[in-house]
Amino acid sequence: MFPIRDTEPSYSKPVVTVVLIVINVLIFLFEASLDPYYRNAFIAAYGIVPDEFSFRSLVTSMFLHGGWMHVLGNMWFLWIFGDNIEDILGHGKFVFFYLLCGMAAGLSQVLVDPTSRVPTVGASGAIAGVMGAYLVKFPHSRIRTLIFILFFVTWTDVPAWLMLIYWFFIQFFQGFGSIGYSHVSQGGGVAYMAHVGGFVTGALLILLLAPGRGRRYTPPPDYSYWR
Repeated sequence: MFPIRDTEPSYSKPVVTVVLIVINVLIFLFEASLDPYYRNAFIAAYGIVPDEFSFRSLVTSMFLHGGWMHVLGNMWFLWIFGDNIEDILGHGKFVFFYLLCGMAAGLSQVLVDPTSRVPTVGASGAIAGVMGAYLVKFPHSRIRTLIFILFFVTWTDVPAWLMLIYWFFIQFFQGFGSIGYSHVSQGGGVAYMAHVGGFVTGALLILLLAPGRGRRYTPPPDYSYWR
């Protein structure tokens, strides 16, 4: 399943969401301009390396990506779900929310594999936090989704709660399944437990920062001209 857009309107311009997308893309373009040696050194310096952990890397790592599909996929999910969460939090709170989810995600990965020397990079954990918040605030929204069945492609509207819970459990079980392997492997992979940590943090944090209704109040439409 691949989400195309959601049906939940937002009532303000997603300024922070757009700025985050631009920053991530620009930094990735800088990464791509480096030769392989300096690119690896750059990622090792600013990504999260659990065996040489620094709190600075919890922030810097979420603006680095491992490839075109990595950055484009992350930015697409941020674009779909980020505007609504920014809308209910406001621009300033959304910055705080996004960064805190990303830091919690990175810390989750460090805790489950503290001796790894493989750098962890990507905005996936922060965006997972946005998705967790979306599940809490907009569970009945509909997600226009592409579905691939062998050689056939179709689309349908999937309830947000179904898609996001399905995504969370996939990350959860794959994450626990990969912990044992990660201790004996120094190859790259997906930081599933960072996704889980970010998702749970976002779901809890949105309850503190934006208690109450998911959508802003809008007056009912005036149908007087029908009479």
